[in-house]
Amino acid sequence: MNFRSLGAFLGRGPMMMMMMRRFLLSALCVAALVGVASADEYDHKYLVGDAVTLWVNKVGPFNNPQETYNYHELPFCKVEGADGRKPKHKWGGLGEILEGNELIDSNMEFRFRHDQPKSTMCVTKLDANDVKKFKRAIRHHYWYEFVMDDLPIWGFVGEHVDEKSTLTGSKSASTSAEAADLMADDVVEHRGGTVYIYTHKTFDVSYNGDRIIGVNLTAENPKPLTPGTDLEFTYSVNWKPTETKFGKRFERYLDYNFFEHQIHWFSIFNSFMMVIFLTGLVSMILMRTLRKDYAKYARDADDMEQGAMDQGASMEESGWKLVHGDVFRAPRHLPALSALIGTGCQMALLILLVILITIAGMLYEGRGTIITVFITCYALTSFVGGYVSGGYNARNEGKSWIKAMLLTAGLFPGMCFGIAFALNTVAIGYHSLAAVPFGTMVVIFVMWSCISFPLVLFGTVIGRNWSGAPDNPCRVKAIPRPIPEAPWFLTPNWISLLGGLLPFGSIFIETYFVFTSIWSYKVYYVYGFFLLVFCILVIVTLCITIVGTYFLLNAENHKWQWTAFNSAASVAGYVYLYSVYYFAFKTKMTGFFQTCFYFGYTAMFCLALGITTGAIGYCGASAFVRKIYRNIKVD
Repeated sequence: MNFRSLGAFLGRGPMMMMMMRRFLLSALCVAALVGVASADEYDHKYLVGDAVTLWVNKVGPFNNPQETYNYHELPFCKVEGADGRKPKHKWGGLGEILEGNELIDSNMEFRFRHDQPKSTMCVTKLDANDVKKFKRAIRHHYWYEFVMDDLPIWGFVGEHVDEKSTLTGSKSASTSAEAADLMADDVVEHRGGTVYIYTHKTFDVSYNGDRIIGVNLTAENPKPLTPGTDLEFTYSVNWKPTETKFGKRFERYLDYNFFEHQIHWFSIFNSFMMVIFLTGLVSMILMRTLRKDYAKYARDADDMEQGAMDQGASMEESGWKLVHGDVFRAPRHLPALSALIGTGCQMALLILLVILITIAGMLYEGRGTIITVFITCYALTSFVGGYVSGGYNARNEGKSWIKAMLLTAGLFPGMCFGIAFALNTVAIGYHSLAAVPFGTMVVIFVMWSCISFPLVLFGTVIGRNWSGAPDNPCRVKAIPRPIPEAPWFLTPNWISLLGGLLPFGSIFIETYFVFTSIWSYKVYYVYGFFLLVFCILVIVTLCITIVGTYFLLNAENHKWQWTAFNSAASVAGYVYLYSVYYFAFKTKMTGFFQTCFYFGYTAMFCLALGITTGAIGYCGASAFVRKIYRNIKVD
């Protein structure tokens, strides 16, 4: 451990002061940009007669959750602000924008606890193009979202009636789960029949004291779409008292029957029992096997001390002890492996932090809040990635520490940016709200360049100096030992491929619930389950990776580092294969846009999962290897 290089780096007074000032200024700017939504938030308290704003947000086909557009892409009533200016917008935080939200004042008049009789929003004369837009939207089951007092409200644009069905006259869907139930039996695009648009909206607003508790929207008064006709869009408001407390108003959006089903509890119990069984089995097998190995190697050492021939003793050696002179040799592509291990450790800490923060703060209630917390925590935990990467690279006497640092800072963000750039290009082509604005890109780049990157650099320097000294239990021989041919099931490729099966089995059911919450309009709130499943995944990954590493070393293959990482990371491949099955059989998504976003977002999710589990598996295998070679006598 050489502190002089650290002192020289930190001792560059003017340069370091400039970097620190830049870092602090950037952190403050980003904090202000990320938290801009909280500066204008109401306290959710109203006096009788106070104005309440209804925001229109987005519209899109029900079967394609990410394919959303500006509400006024459809020829609804044109909204204008005061003096004919643009309507008032409400800009949210970073995560809210990334989720594709754009809140615009509806200009509908709402007064707290004042009923509003049927009122006219506007009268629109439909031309052929307007009718075409509305018909296409209704045939594709377009829904829209409003927001009042941070409560989302959903409704459908219209209704299609064919020869075999009758007109219902209205649709009421106050939560996304109710909307899904309404669409369960009517999800096929229709061509014939008559298309009706709902022209009246009834808002039933419940309140408790001076707070709004819930909003129900009923779309009714269907009118046929005919070019040249005048459509009058109207609305009414009814206020009703309720005993529901303000702190429990979001519970109506949670699908308890789905997430707390007996299958969910059974899957958690099943995974927990798998952990106990697997941990006990691995411990028993390895302890018995290693005890025999240690006894055998101890007898060989005693024979050598008593004057046995060296050649005869070496011929009796077999298994993992035989590769003690190569097992701690630096792996191929050391900078890349260092970066992956560092990023994976950072991601594991990041996932744990986000889960705990979400449980403590109930962040699932806010639009995009979890995404904002995830991005912010990723930037702030970058020090961990740099520290782990720099220390690992230095312990293996890596010379290209700058390359390892750059890969740690840019590999995962760069791959995510590449996927996001491709998806953003598609979204721009479709004029969708899913397209990330340029200003948001600038904010993310500032967070990476001014917070994440300096922290990775600082962590790399600290890691190289504080944990970079080699501490291998065995010396590395100058000439690598040739690797003998092994059975097919003991080759690195098969160990890597099969290593992810049991970890995937332990999270299979929870993966279904997570996918359903993302792609089927359900709010995922059981983060206690998620934390438990994450712990189970960590334990199962550690056990499987240790067993695979032992088999590989026993086959006298000393190149275990990449195999350990790939074996643990392969669970992400199984999750991605499952996503293909889920897309084909569990969803009714259609179109190029939604297909790109589904597999693009899933690729980013699996990329993060693979790096995280790969690093966890490698750390467990590394601790196991050091433990067994520290307890044997070698020359």
